[in-house]
Amino acid sequence: MAFIRATGKHRRASRPVRTTRNVAGIATLAAGGVVASVASPALAATDEARLHDTGLQQAVVLGDELANRVEAQADAQQADAEAAAARAKAEAVAKKQADEAKRRAEAAKKKAKAAHEAKVRAARDAERKRLNAFVAPIGDSYVSTAYKASSGLWSSGSHTGIDFHAASGTSVHAVGSGTVVEAGWGGSYGNNIVIKMNDGTYTQYGHLSSLGVSVGQQVTPGQQIGLSGATGNVTGPHLHFEARTGADYGSDIDPIAYLRGHGVNV
Repeated sequence: MAFIRATGKHRRASRPVRTTRNVAGIATLAAGGVVASVASPALAATDEARLHDTGLQQAVVLGDELANRVEAQADAQQADAEAAAARAKAEAVAKKQADEAKRRAEAAKKKAKAAHEAKVRAARDAERKRLNAFVAPIGDSYVSTAYKASSGLWSSGSHTGIDFHAASGTSVHAVGSGTVVEAGWGGSYGNNIVIKMNDGTYTQYGHLSSLGVSVGQQVTPGQQIGLSGATGNVTGPHLHFEARTGADYGSDIDPIAYLRGHGVNV
């Protein structure tokens, strides 16, 4: 009696499935160190077996190629990642250096600005001191006639200023900052100059041989305003110096106390 195989059952596995199974088998054998062939009628050297062996070899080769490609891709990705990390590190270092250079430049700029401002302030302070300072009207001299000295030489009967010893032609200086309010002939004072000082007081310089300033001119401490001489009511060349509270005659104050009160030792 003949047996008929049912449709769809006991059919041989498709080629891809066979290949997968054979690859798994080869891997198992290789892992177990089996190198000899197992005798079995199913593994006889038939054409079908040789075809199966060829498929397994192709699968192994393809697997190796795929593994190599994956490994190469992984190496390339790692190299790209390392290169990106190196670039990021270099950029971070460059940015840090740029920031540090900028910080140093700004610090240097601030320091230079502060130094410049300090220099300007110092110059301004020095100029302010200079303008507010007082000096003697004659350098390297001494008082030859004191304030309020009595003599018939003066109409008031006493000396309204002080006389500084000076040869004719000696430089005469403004004792401080102010404005010239008189420059010319002053009767018994001869050629004289009157300056309204910045503090509101007045100073007078008499018996000059020549004048170096004019009315309305601003003067500063130590500025030459004329030369000493012997013009007017005198017995010899000298400088007559007066300090006053006002512009008019008779408002005189002690010139020595005036100068010393402004830091001038005479």
